Amino acid sequence: MLSKIEKAVLKAGAHLLKGFNSTKQVSHKGKIDLVTQYDVEVEKILLNELSFLSGEYDFVAEETSKEKAEKKKAVYIDPIDGTTNFVHGFPFCCISVGVYNGNEGLAGVVYNPVLNEMFIAEKGCGAFLNGGRIHSSDKINSIDCLIATGFPYSIAEGDENNILDILACVLKNSRGIRRAGSAALDLCYTAKGVFDGYYEFNLSPWDIAGGAVIAAEAGCIVSGIDGDGFPDLYEKFILASCAGVHSELLEMIKGS
Repeated sequence: MLSKIEKAVLKAGAHLLKGFNSTKQVSHKGKIDLVTQYDVEVEKILLNELSFLSGEYDFVAEETSKEKAEKKKAVYIDPIDGTTNFVHGFPFCCISVGVYNGNEGLAGVVYNPVLNEMFIAEKGCGAFLNGGRIHSSDKINSIDCLIATGFPYSIAEGDENNILDILACVLKNSRGIRRAGSAALDLCYTAKGVFDGYYEFNLSPWDIAGGAVIAAEAGCIVSGIDGDGFPDLYEKFILASCAGVHSELLEMIKGS
């Protein structure tokens, strides 16, 4: 299954890369939430190439498919995670596919064709970048950590929900914060130890499904706000970090 998904993502990634280097038709889904024709076209390629899973799995995709799975087994697709980056020519954008049985992540594929980075993972088999195994970092104190986060589109409407308070607390107690604009890649960069932790609110399941499997298989602790086990994809919050700082980061976030 994983090799077939990787092949499908590679094909769709070629179209994403074409779009990255081309003029785009940009529309608004919200005040600052963008969509292009390539988001829709890449998603259609993925749905077609992954149709071999359609009998057993539901498809939940950002642009053209249902928002919630009716079956227990589901494939979550984000055709371009980091659309704003894609529009502005910032090469931190990717395709993300996650395969789940209920809340159990079975496989994840995240591909950034601009930087030629293919992250893959299958439950119980580890996580890999371009064929080489990756692991989370081994930090034990947050002050030594580089932390990634993101801001929800709703912040443009004045809906902060303590996000800035949390940001200030984490910034004060870490080596620094990075906001690169793709949840899927933030999870993958945490998986390979570039970031020591990543948290974000107000996410959709397709944003995190693929990357969460990869982070977990790389040795990260991946949780929701209660910190107890793998998060519900519909919880709208995720924290992934190396094991040594997960509790400390969660305490900061909940305490702010």
